[in-house]
Amino acid sequence: MENILSILVFFPAVAGLLGFVIDKESARAYGITVAAIEFVLSLWLWFSFDMSNAGMQFVEMIPLIPDMGISYYVGVDGISLFILIMTTLMTLIGITSMSVTKNIKNMIVTLLFLEMTMIGVFVALDAIIFYLFWELSLVPMLYIIGAWGGPLRIYASIKFFLYTFTGSLIMLVGMLFVAYIYHNLTGVWSFAITDWYALVLPVNYQLWLFAAFFIGFAIKVPMFPFHTWIPYAHGQAPTIGSVILAAVLLKMGTYGFVRFSLPMFPDASVMAITPVAVLSLIMVIYTAMVAYAQKDMKQVIAYSSVSHMGIIMLGIFAMNAEGVSGSVFQMLSHGIVSGALFMLVGVIYDRRHTKLLSEFGGLASVMPKYAVIFGIMLMAAVGLPLTMGFPGEFLVLLGFYQVSPIMTILGGTSIILGAVYMLRIYKQSFFGPVTKDENKSLSDLNNKETWSLVPLVVIVIWLGVYPKPILEPIDNSVKAMLSFMDEKAITQEAKDMIKVSKSSKEVN
Repeated sequence: MENILSILVFFPAVAGLLGFVIDKESARAYGITVAAIEFVLSLWLWFSFDMSNAGMQFVEMIPLIPDMGISYYVGVDGISLFILIMTTLMTLIGITSMSVTKNIKNMIVTLLFLEMTMIGVFVALDAIIFYLFWELSLVPMLYIIGAWGGPLRIYASIKFFLYTFTGSLIMLVGMLFVAYIYHNLTGVWSFAITDWYALVLPVNYQLWLFAAFFIGFAIKVPMFPFHTWIPYAHGQAPTIGSVILAAVLLKMGTYGFVRFSLPMFPDASVMAITPVAVLSLIMVIYTAMVAYAQKDMKQVIAYSSVSHMGIIMLGIFAMNAEGVSGSVFQMLSHGIVSGALFMLVGVIYDRRHTKLLSEFGGLASVMPKYAVIFGIMLMAAVGLPLTMGFPGEFLVLLGFYQVSPIMTILGGTSIILGAVYMLRIYKQSFFGPVTKDENKSLSDLNNKETWSLVPLVVIVIWLGVYPKPILEPIDNSVKAMLSFMDEKAITQEAKDMIKVSKSSKEVN
């Protein structure tokens, strides 16, 4: 188990290289096999993880450029562990359910390289290694959208790349400046995140550095007003691209806030609560209204995804255990549910080659299994109790209520607005008579689609009923981070905010 993280990171890439010599007919089976092995390895990591230990585990460090303090430095804690497992799960299910037939071998190889970069982001503890994986993840997704996407795929892929790459460059400037400050204070260079955590920076430095990291992470989330690339990316990407984008790539942004911004810049993070909350509420309400106005089923899901990412951002900047733990759990819930919804849209698109809501109606009588699974995922998306969407959203709202009851009430409208547009598309697509002759002969879910979707349904219900196995280790690491932020904070405002959050948790 000493090198389990390195195996998890590089096994998909090595398998991807070997995939070039696999014949086209065996490519899908090869991809599923590799992704299944990777998923089993991630489960092994979970079973070997010490749930009572809030710190980093399975740490590996190999000096790469010692004079500059750059090392291959990886590890996981309760915050990153389950995001890593979700990454391997959604990659496996995405490859299994994939309907792509054009250049399928290239697609499999691309997905395996993408899996390597995503896992690398979630385990990296060296800023340069984190940045390399962060940037490398753009290339496979750019290729997936550009090679297998819709009519506007080139425009969508270039817009996706320019937005995220520009934000990443600004974030890199912030990283280099933190390393420069560390060198000035200690006399040595280091890009280890855990070393940077020890820095106590003046508030004005924190604000500028927080802004640099904020731009990189906010574009990835994507936060308002940086969200305009996401509808094109989802709209033009093939189903597998939308699944991975919504389930995993967007979480890289929210994960970055938890791993970098909060522990490194506690005072600036507290000062940013109100502006970030305002932007998050705009995401929640504005994109929900835009989702309601859409005539394309996939665009409804795309804007819904952005709206619910706003809830995750609220939880992160609640600065208390309930809010941050709830947001990390909601990252998992959003990944599973939004990924499943994009898969379900892909199912109907493969049969009808259209995503327009006006083309559907009465599908429940023609595709009953499809209707049931779609309904369950739809209910999870709006946070119905006893589904996975409820615990995280409830904790986020509970946590942010301690910051601002009024903003929490506005954030809670996500449940109402989500129910409005989700139930609207469900009613329009599944109930009533079959209005189109083309829909009368549609086939229900086949075995491949059923075996891909049923595990997600089980997870959504299981973690909705009993989230403790996931929430407990997340909460342990979040509490340790908050305690560290409290000790590191300079301003009394930040200390009071974090202490109030901690004391309220102890009372609860």
